[in-house]
Amino acid sequence: MNTITRLVVYAIISLTFATTHAQNKEVDSLKKTSVDYKIESLEALKAKIEKEEREFLKQEIEAINERLDAKQITAAEAEELKKEAAEKRAANIENRLAIIDNKIELLKRNDSIYSSDDNESFVIRIGGDEDYEDEFVFFGKKNRVHKPRKYDRRTTSDLVFAIGFNNALIEGQNLDDSPYKIGGSGFMELGYAWKTRIFDNTNFWRLKYGFSFQWNKLDIKDNQYFVNTNDEITLQEFPVELNKAKFRTTNLVFPVHLEFGPSKKIDKGDYFRYSTHNKLKIGLGGYAGLNIGSMQKLKYKEDGNRIKDKQRGGFEVNEFVYGLSGYLAWGDTALYVKYDLNPLFKDQAFDQNNISLGLRFDMD
Repeated sequence: MNTITRLVVYAIISLTFATTHAQNKEVDSLKKTSVDYKIESLEALKAKIEKEEREFLKQEIEAINERLDAKQITAAEAEELKKEAAEKRAANIENRLAIIDNKIELLKRNDSIYSSDDNESFVIRIGGDEDYEDEFVFFGKKNRVHKPRKYDRRTTSDLVFAIGFNNALIEGQNLDDSPYKIGGSGFMELGYAWKTRIFDNTNFWRLKYGFSFQWNKLDIKDNQYFVNTNDEITLQEFPVELNKAKFRTTNLVFPVHLEFGPSKKIDKGDYFRYSTHNKLKIGLGGYAGLNIGSMQKLKYKEDGNRIKDKQRGGFEVNEFVYGLSGYLAWGDTALYVKYDLNPLFKDQAFDQNNISLGLRFDMD
């Protein structure tokens, strides 16, 4: 190997060694940065744990005071329960902080082993009782944290869905003489409702309230359709044979019902709930709101072509909607009826009021 060749080889080896050394230093620096970041996060978590446990203790003491005010426990029993809660929370703080301190020491001693996985995370669980719920984010992942339930929850909420038959009661006519088909006319309702227990020590009387979207559809018979003549709405015969003539209104309403019926009290000691599962419920009330849309849909053939005509608005529908409603329920399923006290149209020779009958489902 001549002198020039040796120099080239030595240069390559030196450059490779320098590059590798620099890369190793960079990796070590990144590891140190990752470890320092995790240690800082753990130190911050220690303060959060103390604050969290104090907040949980505050909630537990409030629940004990509620039981004392309701005369379910004596003052002496309340003090003993508060003492036990304080001791438990103090022990929780001590144990959880010890876990954090051990994790910090583990990272300091074994940074080359435990800092290589940036996705590493761990979960702190205290108690394991299903009556606790909440979560926090640590190292980018969600973990369960236990939070005591509220002792008495007087208000609950659920999704409301109803579907069934729809028609109109017309002044001077029986329902049998209605110009709308019984089978083809229907309604649907979708909304959200809250239910609040009215009295402290009984769940027999409840107030149910919320908001709903109602879709009321009329299937028009005898080849007729709605016509607006100088703001007066009348049914007239269509010039050609209709395959379909339907009229639909869409309302946003705010129902309120007084609900009553038996329920079962479930007492868990540190909290209680009332259950109406498989119980008879009756709700009586009404609703008020606004009409937010109307549409007439016509289907027919003209010169061999199929025509679909959707006419939106212009039917002088009453903008303010209000009525009476009620339901008879067993569990979450109810027989449901509603009746609009307002006439469907502002100006018509004979007033007609929408009426609906169907099934209602209150889904928790």
